Amino acid sequence: MVQASVQQAGQVKARDAAIGISIALAGSGGSGVMTAGTLLLDAAAKAGLYGLMVRTSGPQIRGGEAAALVRLARVPIDSLDDGFDLLLAIDWQNVNRFADEIPLTAASLMIGDPDEGEPPEVFKASGARYVALPFKKTAKAIAGSWTNMVALGVAGSLAGIPAAALEAALSDSWKRGDEALQANLAALRAGIESAAGIDGMPKLAAGAAAAAKRWQISGNEAAGYGAIRGGIRFVAAYPITPATELLEWMAPALVKVGGTLLQAEDELASVNMAIGASYGGVPSLTATAGPGLALMAEGIGLAVTAEVPIVVVDVMRGGPSTGIPAKSEQSDLSFAVSGLHGDAPRLVVAPTSIADCIAATQWAVHLAEALQSPVIVLSDQFMGQSRAIIDRPDDAGYVAARLTAAADTPDYKRYRNTGSGVSPMAIPGTKGVVYTADGLEHTEAGIPSSQSRDHATQLDKRERKLAQHDYGRYWADIEGEGDAAVITFGSTTAAVREAVARARALGVDVRLIALRLLAPAQPAALAAALEAVARVLVVEQNHGGQLYRYLRSMYDLPGKPASFHRPGPLPLRPGELTTAIVEWAGTGPLGGISV
Repeated sequence: MVQASVQQAGQVKARDAAIGISIALAGSGGSGVMTAGTLLLDAAAKAGLYGLMVRTSGPQIRGGEAAALVRLARVPIDSLDDGFDLLLAIDWQNVNRFADEIPLTAASLMIGDPDEGEPPEVFKASGARYVALPFKKTAKAIAGSWTNMVALGVAGSLAGIPAAALEAALSDSWKRGDEALQANLAALRAGIESAAGIDGMPKLAAGAAAAAKRWQISGNEAAGYGAIRGGIRFVAAYPITPATELLEWMAPALVKVGGTLLQAEDELASVNMAIGASYGGVPSLTATAGPGLALMAEGIGLAVTAEVPIVVVDVMRGGPSTGIPAKSEQSDLSFAVSGLHGDAPRLVVAPTSIADCIAATQWAVHLAEALQSPVIVLSDQFMGQSRAIIDRPDDAGYVAARLTAAADTPDYKRYRNTGSGVSPMAIPGTKGVVYTADGLEHTEAGIPSSQSRDHATQLDKRERKLAQHDYGRYWADIEGEGDAAVITFGSTTAAVREAVARARALGVDVRLIALRLLAPAQPAALAAALEAVARVLVVEQNHGGQLYRYLRSMYDLPGKPASFHRPGPLPLRPGELTTAIVEWAGTGPLGGISV
């Protein structure tokens, strides 16, 4: 039973420690706000805190206005909050373009340089208090220092981060000589001093010292690390926003483990290079975004038919076409699960957080190798280009293991119709087990065939090996009880999880199901997860309700399922989702919920 009004729902804070504080650092291109945001995050980790930094920029991708959106807390967090406690602008050039992304209230604080003009009206209208600080003059008074280091000192001090942690973060990152370091440490301290007279900001007490060093990592770096842990040793790459950093990180990392990254001339070449390397026995990967995934479709179909394992990481962005390259959206789901021509079963895996990008990508490599199938990993710009403080992952996890054929195997048939659907794969050069792998339908021996019997046999085989596999408990995160369930996937999981916690604080018992394995469908597993559930709400970030439509087509969902969906580029916020869940649980589909 609902015990609070809808108006209260978006304001409920389930755990003060989880809510933390939110800071936006903004400025024009070259002002160094991303550097300041990254150092603020690093300092928070040194102070025993957790945090998240989301990058946002204008449509030009490189250059121009930018903002680092930082949330700090004493417990792990993976989503932005409903608004910001502090907006610190090094300058106000085009910062108004981020008004929707940096919501302020009358309780918020704005700080800006008076020599750079006044805050835009769109921010003043919030009623937020404004404090003027001369960032550039302060920096100019310290020869060799940077304005963003003054801003770092102000923001860090107002957040309650100890000066020692801020200084350590700057010192550990410095690579330009001691004299310049000392100048910028002085600028940092000047910023700390400037913040001393400013009150009204919530502060975080330093957290407990971590037993092991925490990591500051992006989702793209995490996916690359998980891929290498899983056994990937060849990557074919073609740069595309927002996946490029994954490839850039993997290039030197692969060298350390004896692997190779090769930049291809386009997405078609990169996916086929990955298929070729995997055919040769080397676990292989490529990464792209929506436009590149579309170009790779034929190659992925080849990997399905030839049963060659590959991993394709799709860091989703706003679409269609070129769309909004530097913003996030979960709009490639329909293409990932259904986009290939012909009957082409494939695996689709979606990490649920930046930290989960490690384990989910590692699992994807394992599935690809074990099932000799392509796996699409659906990350997105929000996770891929954001940075988070996470606990160091353990060394456990899945490792690639491919069933291969021994030399001189009697009566070797590469595509033998086995009970599991998986048949031994001969590595080129292995004596006595030569076979042909191409895109034509084939017999069990790999000989091209147009016979209906051979076609049906191989279609059944390729489907069966994915359908019969035991995916264990990792296929989804299932949390809580109640006769109502919210189903989501990917980066929206964090905001939904926080909203569900706030709803529970209001007396609304809701079960959370965050899907990690999107394809193949798991009807028995989802039925068990939905036991005693009378109704379902599906939450996602795209325009067409793609997950909702996919679930309706593949599963028997209880009651009359409802859908909450909207496109990017704005992330889903815990407050709006809390309101939606309380409306849905209390009075049925209202507001942004459709059926």
